[in-house]
Amino acid sequence: MARVLLLAGPLSFMPSHVRAVFAPMCRSDGSHHSVSSIMRSLKGRTARQANLVIGRRGTFWQHENYDHVVRDEGELGRIITYVLENPVKARLVQARDEWRWSYSKYEL
Repeated sequence: MARVLLLAGPLSFMPSHVRAVFAPMCRSDGSHHSVSSIMRSLKGRTARQANLVIGRRGTFWQHENYDHVVRDEGELGRIITYVLENPVKARLVQARDEWRWSYSKYEL
């Protein structure tokens, strides 16, 4: 199973999905884990924990995901802003710092 570090850290848990920016850890040979192995690990672990919390069994996440390779610092900044502004765009809050299910170690 792939190990995942949320190095960049920005994430927002939304009512129907999660938005996150992360970087894969390097293997001992210097290669990186594939996005599919990272997502399988991330979804598997979080699904087990979420199902325990809500007292149910079975499928928790949908099978699809959207991934995007960040190519430069400017693009990373735009994506981080997009992730953190998602609750505002969805009209769940008026300001991103009001959404208590988001995290970022970055100040934008």
